[in-house]
Amino acid sequence: MNFFSLFKRNLIFKFKRKINIDNEIFDLNTLDELFHHYGSDKANVFNLDKSKGHGYSKFYTNELSNFKNKEINILELGSFAGASAAAFSKYFPKSKIFCFDINISNFKYASKQISVYGLDIANIKKVHSTISKIFDQEKIQGFDIIIDDGSHLLSDMLIGLSVLFDYLNSNGIYVIEDFRFPNYFTRNKNVNDILIDTLITKIKEKSYFKSNYIDEKKQNKLFDYVSSLSVYKGNLKESDICFIKKKH
Repeated sequence: MNFFSLFKRNLIFKFKRKINIDNEIFDLNTLDELFHHYGSDKANVFNLDKSKGHGYSKFYTNELSNFKNKEINILELGSFAGASAAAFSKYFPKSKIFCFDINISNFKYASKQISVYGLDIANIKKVHSTISKIFDQEKIQGFDIIIDDGSHLLSDMLIGLSVLFDYLNSNGIYVIEDFRFPNYFTRNKNVNDILIDTLITKIKEKSYFKSNYIDEKKQNKLFDYVSSLSVYKGNLKESDICFIKKKH
């Protein structure tokens, strides 16, 4: 993604009228209801045509229950129109949510809990500088939850884990949605490297692997600091989600 494309998209986002959700009052109790309300495909069904979604709600509810009423920081990669960020802001009322997306011109929700940044995860230098800026401004030292729902390109998922796991707080959880896309779709296996399902197995076994994105030093860090990995199958053939918990 070149500079001018990103600049144009960021400019559109800046001047686009958005839906302010801070004063919304409704009786929605579950995360699935919130996902459905805002139109996230994480729900069991989403949109007016009741399309079948990935059905990740129950897995998020189970894995993230300890964060429910705490002051937490969430980083979401691939926020698109902001549906899941909006839902998470309601489900975690004391949270701050930071959204990274290569095309933030689609983002349509506004909230004092949500901050949006237009960048390409493959631009590692920009990712580091943006996070450093967030930490300085917000006076925080890490994220409690990091969600990769970005391009689902193999290279981006590997870069994400390699770069962002260091920014995860102790007892934090790193989530990779749709991690088997490179297994199912040729277009998503854009590099000849370790697949995420194989990577998960290697981390569990603490077994070294070849990768152009995650070197031996970073592998050792994953072996030392990952306390548990949980993998779930959602509603669709391509619905696979992984939760990686960091040790305290």
